Amino acid sequence: MSETVLDARGLNCPLPVLKANRMLRGMTPGERLRVLATDKASVTDFQVFCRETGHALVAFADQNGVFAFTIKRRADTLPDRAG
Repeated sequence: MSETVLDARGLNCPLPVLKANRMLRGMTPGERLRVLATDKASVTDFQVFCRETGHALVAFADQNGVFAFTIKRRADTLPDRAG
């Protein structure tokens, strides 16, 4: 399975999350986005972002100060229209 890479190194909070959110909106459910960031706040930011949006944070690594997040886009759900 291929994944899209977003290089957000050098960007400070909240830009890595905002850019990731924009990219995820254009992806299909189940696709993966790998985000590279250097801002230490991004560790907490992506955990909260995924919890609040329903996307899955499937992997995280700290590679000598470069944080790598792999996010799986959530499945779109239709609103419950039952009355």
